Amino acid sequence: MTHNDKPQGILDAAEILGSVGEAAYEWCLDTDALIWSGNAAPVLGLADTAEIASGKAYALRTDGTGGKSRVDAMTMPGVKDTGSGVAYQAQYAFKRGDEKIWLEDTGRWFAGPDGKPERAHGVVRAITERHEREAKLMQLANYDQLTGELNRTRLIEVLGATLDEAIKFRSSCGFLLVAIDHLARLNEAYGFETTESVIAQVAKCIRARLRGKDFLGRFTGNKFGVVLTSCTPDELTVAAERLLAGVRDEPVMTPAGPVAVTVTIGGVTAPRHARTVSEVLSRTQDALHAARAKRHGSFAAYRPNVERDALRRESVRATDEIVAALNERRIGLAFEPVVEAGGRKAAFYECLMRVSRSDGTVCQANEIVPVAERLGLVRMLDFRVLEMVVAELAAAPALTASVNVSPASTVDPDWWTGLGGLLRANSGVGERLIVEITETAVIQDIDDTRGFVKRVKDLGCRIAIDDFGAGNTSFRNLRKLGVDIVKIDGAFVQNIMKSDDDRAFVHTMIDLSHRLGLKAVAEWVQDEEAAKLLASLNCDFLQGALIGLASSERPWLAGQNRAAIA
Repeated sequence: MTHNDKPQGILDAAEILGSVGEAAYEWCLDTDALIWSGNAAPVLGLADTAEIASGKAYALRTDGTGGKSRVDAMTMPGVKDTGSGVAYQAQYAFKRGDEKIWLEDTGRWFAGPDGKPERAHGVVRAITERHEREAKLMQLANYDQLTGELNRTRLIEVLGATLDEAIKFRSSCGFLLVAIDHLARLNEAYGFETTESVIAQVAKCIRARLRGKDFLGRFTGNKFGVVLTSCTPDELTVAAERLLAGVRDEPVMTPAGPVAVTVTIGGVTAPRHARTVSEVLSRTQDALHAARAKRHGSFAAYRPNVERDALRRESVRATDEIVAALNERRIGLAFEPVVEAGGRKAAFYECLMRVSRSDGTVCQANEIVPVAERLGLVRMLDFRVLEMVVAELAAAPALTASVNVSPASTVDPDWWTGLGGLLRANSGVGERLIVEITETAVIQDIDDTRGFVKRVKDLGCRIAIDDFGAGNTSFRNLRKLGVDIVKIDGAFVQNIMKSDDDRAFVHTMIDLSHRLGLKAVAEWVQDEEAAKLLASLNCDFLQGALIGLASSERPWLAGQNRAAIA
C-alpha cells in the first residue's frame, strides 16, 4: 500500500519518525534487549540495528563526555516511579567507525518490583549541528577568543568555587594577577597585530608553567588571572617566581620577530587574607600596585595595611553619602556676592555647592569636592550644580552668576552635552553665566584648557580663572587662553595691608590683567582698608567677608541689587 493508499485515520509512526530524523526504541533492562523501530539504522548511520540490539552493545558505541548518558539520566538520585513512569533526557555522542554524531535521547522508564528501572522506551534524534552551535556558544561564553583561556566572567566563577571549597575544607588557595609590562609601548613600537600575538604567547607561556589543577583566564586586556588550588603562602611565591622567570627568560615569538617581554605579578592567599571574591580581587590589585611601585618584572604578595583598609571603608561611606545626597536632592546652593570695587554694586554671584547630610548638618564644597574627585563622583556633582545655577538664572533675568567646574568635568563629553542642552533650553542664560576653572586645572594642559575656553565662549558664556597666582600660569599663557576674568588668589589679598610683597604682587596682577583686556577680582577681602586700597589699584571687583559670605538667601528676589557692605 502506498502513502496515498493508506486508510484514512491510520498513522504510520515509523514513517513519521523517519521523516523527522528520529528513531524509537524499547529497552528491557531485565534481559538487556534493545528493540528499534524500522528506520533506526539510517537515522544512526548503521547498516543494521543488529549491531546495537542490546543495551550493552549500544553503550559501547556511546560517549557521554561533555554530555550525559542514558543510564545517568535514568538513575538520578531521589527520583522514583509512582506508577506512570519517569521522564528522562540525555545527550551523548554515538560512535560509528572513525566518526561520531551527537544524539538527543528522550524517553520514559518504568520501575520493576524493586523500584529500579525495568523497562524504558523513547526516541533518539541526531543533533550534531545543534550541538556544535551550542558548543561554539559555550566556548564564546566561557573562553577568551584570543588566548583560548577562561574569560573574566568564567574565571571569577572558578575563583568563587575554589574559595568556597577552601573555606569549607579549611584549606588554602591563591590568586595571582599577572600583568604584561609596557603593553602600550609594544603596541606603539610594533603595532596591534604584534601586541595581540604577545598576549597570546604570554598566555601559552603561563599555561605551560601551571599545575594541572590550576586555572588560567584573561582578566583584562593585559592582565591574566591564575587560580591556584591547594596553595599555601610559600607555594604562592614559588608559583609567581616560576611565571616571572618563564616569561622573562625567553623572548616571545611574534610576526614581527622575537620580542622581549616581562610581567609584574600581585598575589593573595585566601581565605587567610581574603574571604570573599571581591576581597580577593581588590587585594590582588593592591599587591600588583605594590609590585609595580617596587619595580616592573617583580612579584608582591598582599600584606594587610590598617591605614589603607580604613581609607577604603571611608571611601565606601563617602561614596554612599554623595550618591544618596544626589538621589535625595540634598544638593543645594549658597550665593556669595562679587561687587564692583568702586560703587560696591553687585556684579555677579558665585554659586557654591552645599550638601545637606542625612543628620541635617550642612557640608561645604571644600569638604566634599576633594573626596568626590578622588572617588570619581565630582562630575555628577558638577552637573547637578550646573542644572541648579541655570535654573536660578532662568528664574531671575537680571541675575548674573558664576559656577565652579572641576578639571574632570572640563574633559567630560557628558558635561558638555548637558551644558549645551541646558543653554539651548533656556535662551538668554548663556551671556549671564560665568564658568570658573582653577589655575591648577589650567596648568595641567594649556592646550586642552584653550579648547575648553573656546567651547564655553562659543556657547555665549564668560570664563574666569579662580585662585590665580596659586599656580605657575604665565601671563603669556593667560593671553593665549582668552579668558575674561582673573580672580586673584585670596592668600595674597588677605595680607595686602601688612605685606609689601603681597601688595606689589596683587598690584602687578591687576595691572597686567588690564593690559590683556581682562577684569580682575580680588578674593578674601577682609576689611574696608583693604577694599579702599584695592579700589585705588584699579581692581575691578571685590569678594570676601567684607562684602558678604556665601548664604542661601537670594538678595535679587527681594529687589536688592547691592551686596551688603560692612
